[in-house]
Amino acid sequence: MLGQDVMTAAARAGHHAIGLSRRELDVRDRGAVAAATASARPDVVVNCAAWTDVDAAELEEEDATAVNGGAAGHVAAAAAAAGAFTVQVSTDYVFDGLAREPYCESARTAPLGAYGRSKLAGELAVVGAAQDSHAIVRSSWLFGQHGGNFVATMRRLADERDVLTVVDDQVGCPTFTVHLARALVTIAEQRLPGVHHVAGAGACSWHDLAAAIFAATGTAVELTRGSTADLGRPAPRPAYSVLRSERSDTPVLPAWQDGLRAYLELGVIA
Repeated sequence: MLGQDVMTAAARAGHHAIGLSRRELDVRDRGAVAAATASARPDVVVNCAAWTDVDAAELEEEDATAVNGGAAGHVAAAAAAAGAFTVQVSTDYVFDGLAREPYCESARTAPLGAYGRSKLAGELAVVGAAQDSHAIVRSSWLFGQHGGNFVATMRRLADERDVLTVVDDQVGCPTFTVHLARALVTIAEQRLPGVHHVAGAGACSWHDLAAAIFAATGTAVELTRGSTADLGRPAPRPAYSVLRSERSDTPVLPAWQDGLRAYLELGVIA
């Protein structure tokens, strides 16, 4: 989902981008990553590869960490060997969600579950491998046209049911992948080092997002409020994971409502 939008954003910015799918490159294979990177001779490597199934990560933490942790280190090490800058995509799940104000880059990390731990391991691996020649970009609640996501799921479920219950005790920043991809390209172009928080401006709960989806699409469905505990999911979720940047050089994304509007204008239901 994100990788395809990064490819498009890079091309539109006038760059020659090489995108490798999971089939073409297993990022867990250190040797293969090193060979592919050396062959491409890139100026920047943007790592969009990730284990994103939060609940499955709780049950298969070793496998999730191999992708999100160890493989991130492989990518950063290969980039460094090629003299390239690394852009690593990370997540709001590196925080515990106990804050009462937005998390900035300097906030203490304290992941609640396996997915967050695996992504934090990736951040540390990148720092160790790429030294000062890297950027870590934390984002959240991604949705886009090239993969399954919450917006598409809500639209599909509204066609199947008369009543939907959506949790209102998780608050974050919905982020349109097209907007995030453009920001990643900007960070890559300018080689802005260190940690960046880049997510849709504003904040809402999942219930708020669902309500906005149905209002924007004129969907008639009864929407009720639920709690995370009622879902009985294996993985814990941060209750509050709003991201803000304390840096003046970090790209600022449009409001999440603008991202939702732009996505819906694409007319895609995944």
